This record gives sequence, structure tokens and C-alpha cells, in this order.
Amino acid sequence: MSREVPVGSVILGGGNPLVLIAGPCVIESERDTLEIARRLKEITAAAGVPLIFKASYDKANRTSIRSFRGPGPERGLRVLMRVREDLGVPVLSDVHETDQVYEAGQVLDVLQIPAFLCRQTDLVVAAARTGKVVNAERGISFGYNNLVVDFRSLVIMAELGYPVVFDATHSVQIPAGAGTASGGNREFIAPLSRAAVAVGCDALFVEVHPDPDKALSDGPNSLKLEDLPDLLRQVKAIAAAR
Repeated sequence: MSREVPVGSVILGGGNPLVLIAGPCVIESERDTLEIARRLKEITAAAGVPLIFKASYDKANRTSIRSFRGPGPERGLRVLMRVREDLGVPVLSDVHETDQVYEAGQVLDVLQIPAFLCRQTDLVVAAARTGKVVNAERGISFGYNNLVVDFRSLVIMAELGYPVVFDATHSVQIPAGAGTASGGNREFIAPLSRAAVAVGCDALFVEVHPDPDKALSDGPNSLKLEDLPDLLRQVKAIAAAR
């Protein structure tokens, strides 16, 4: 069993209930972000699932330089502070440079290191020195424009003694699959989530959007917000049977 890791009012691991980390890929506007956060709080409260809200303030790892990146650190962190203070929900976002870390650490409950930056030692160390929880994404790509999930990895990571988070939506991403943007197969989010919870993950990471086809980032691999209650019912039943 993994050790407990507190994130605000939420406890990850240690045999505690499955946690959901969810939100839009990127902050598109303050109004929309707050509305999605409010809806997520309602959905997860009804399902009895603890929530950590996620949204990126800067997508600094875009396929195309013309892709939407978000409002940037200053404006984006203000939006996330509103989510945290107005709704009482812990918040998570990405950091890409060491000079972002201190400011982000004043607002965020969890600092996330994007997949391709997980070997940037200075960035990881700077994030750890904030004293905040650090979520570091790391995976394997097979061939071009394809990702394959090896569920043995969840078991191996659990042996380290820390909570394991399964990223259900980036696992169905097709990098550069849309030419100047990433594609994705959102129809596989639910089955991969069910499998990960059956294996024994402590939390699911799911990017959601009210209308994924109109999302400004990662729409093809985002879950439609209205489909989240059904997914939570499924994974809760699986978690209870473990």
C-alpha cells in the first residue's frame, strides 16, 4: 500500500478513496475555467470522489508554434487561485522553467512536470524545494504518432511506495496526429481508466471539456464533461471490488 500524500483537503494513496485529477487541458478563459471547475465539483461531490482541479496556464510544448498556449503564468495563476479560494478545491498545473516554480508554488497545491521535461534535473529539484506535491509525467512512445499503455508500469511504480496516478487522456493522444496539433481517440478513455483502477492506481488524471471538438488544446483526447458521471460510477465500482 502506498503512503498517504495530502493535497489540501484531499488524501492520495494509503488506501484512501480513488481521487480524480480533472479539468480542461488549458485555461481558455477565466469564466469558462471557473464554470468547468464548479461543474466538476458538483459531479465529484455527487459521486463521492475527491477532486483536484487541473488546468495549464501555458502549453509550452506545442506541436506548432501557432497553437494556442494559454494566458501565461501571471493571469493563469490568478484564475487558479480563484478556483482554489472560491470553490475550496486543490489545484494543479504545469511548470516548464525553473524561474516559474517559486511563483507557481505560492498558488498551486501540486506542481506537474510535463512528460518531456521529467529529465530536466534543475526543474525537478526546484519543484521539490517548494515543499509542494510534485506530479511527474513519464511514458513511452512506440513508433510515430502512437502511444501504448503498459499496465505493468503501474504495478512497478506502486512498489516505490508513493501514490500512482494514471493519465487516462494523454494515454489516448496521437502526438502530431492532426498535422499541426495532436490527435486522439477519446473512445478509449473509459476502458483504459477501468483497467488502471483494476490494476490499483490511486488517482485518475482526466482532461475534460464541455465541447471537446471546440477545445483550444487536446480536444481529441479530452473527455466530454457530461460523460464524466458515468465514468466515475464505473471506476468506483471497480475500486470497491479490488
